[in-house]
Amino acid sequence: MRAPRARLILVRHGQTDYNREGRLQGQVDIPLNATGIRQAESLADTVAADPPAVIVASPLGRALETARIISRDTGLEVTTDEAFLERGFGRWEGLKGEEIKHRWPAEHADWRAHRPVLGLDVEDRPVVGERVAAACRKLVAEHNGGTVMVVAHGAAITLGITALLGLDTNGFRGLAGLENCHRSVLEPLIGEPADGLMRLVSHNLAPDFT
Repeated sequence: MRAPRARLILVRHGQTDYNREGRLQGQVDIPLNATGIRQAESLADTVAADPPAVIVASPLGRALETARIISRDTGLEVTTDEAFLERGFGRWEGLKGEEIKHRWPAEHADWRAHRPVLGLDVEDRPVVGERVAAACRKLVAEHNGGTVMVVAHGAAITLGITALLGLDTNGFRGLAGLENCHRSVLEPLIGEPADGLMRLVSHNLAPDFT
């Protein structure tokens, strides 16, 4: 009899006021707004119908609150892991895109082109991708055959997925970002040598999609 196949579900947190205003959040600790809470409550019903083995969240409030809401009917205790923090954007955090472009045009162009941004404490894309991917691989290995759910952030998840697929986190641009409280599903590749790689089963699923 074939063993059950492990699944990794990556969930972006619900909406915040910074999301609504188009501000770059990074690692600023911004809470969910009323819309974000409603989004998480909608996802809670879906999660309760097919609960995971474990739920792990970024320690930032918007992700942790989302995780606690969606776990309410599962009986699971949410734990946190700093590996799932959002990408750090240094001096840009809290600013809108047009502000960044006006004040740092060259660095903004590098950012939009997926090139390293120097001198502003912006975390490099490969660093983010690998820290997220490594933590995901560890969780999946610890819950072999079970479903692991991670609640994190838009850039962190996109870069983490890119790394888990074995793609270049600087060069690959083919993965759309997750909307608030949407989720993606991955499965480990089977066979040797898999080298910790995964395949993307579903992407950007809405909160009420079952």
